Amino acid sequence: MYDFSAFTHAATWVSLLTLTFMEIVLGIDNIIFISIVVNRLPEALQARGRTIGLLLALAFRIGLLLSISWIVSLRTPLFSLPLPWLNEPFGVTGRDLILLAGGLFLIYKSTTEIHDKLQGHDDEGGPGRVAPTLPAIILQIIIIDIVFSFDSILTAVGLVDNVLVMIAAVIIAMGIMLAFSGKVANFVNKNPTIKVLALSFLIMIGFMLVMEAFHKEVEKGYLYFAMAFSLVVEMLNLRLRKKGKAAPVVLHDSQYD
Repeated sequence: MYDFSAFTHAATWVSLLTLTFMEIVLGIDNIIFISIVVNRLPEALQARGRTIGLLLALAFRIGLLLSISWIVSLRTPLFSLPLPWLNEPFGVTGRDLILLAGGLFLIYKSTTEIHDKLQGHDDEGGPGRVAPTLPAIILQIIIIDIVFSFDSILTAVGLVDNVLVMIAAVIIAMGIMLAFSGKVANFVNKNPTIKVLALSFLIMIGFMLVMEAFHKEVEKGYLYFAMAFSLVVEMLNLRLRKKGKAAPVVLHDSQYD
């Protein structure tokens, strides 16, 4: 059924390392989203929420990997729309609908999180708001996990043609993300400017998903470079602010000898 002999070749291990790295890079935005939404839960439930969210992501990705033929079929147009600015009908596929729904949800969720933060009730909730429950947060994580898993699997299929290698890479990458998810979440939540920057990244990713739904491919390398550059600049700002707080106060003596 599955060819385990592939793991006896050096090329397979190179592919495994490459795909594992790609899964980690593509999974960072998932960790950020999970960390931000889970932060609304009581502190005692946050670690459990992150773990459940990442395990669900792992389950979705493995499930999609075992259904590659179904994923390929999602590229088949379900219906066509006669758009006036196109010379031919626009074929809408299942992939387009998933990316569009996920992108709009990501933009909406990130925008409302930024709005809540600017209003000053980021963690405790605004007046008249009901505190989110663990099932409600898990539902949000499931929605975005499906989209991120779908995007991740499409990348994996383009890099490797062995399902076992894909599954191994996903499991290794998810184990690494589980190990560091708590540190990432604490860092994001303890630094308000980093949190706003992370939400801005999620809006960019949501916009990219919407563009892909309309068959406008966005070069992800440019997007990730812009995100990395912005993060480096913000890290420098954090370092400067810490130095400013730690700088000793020098009292000048106004008396002359």
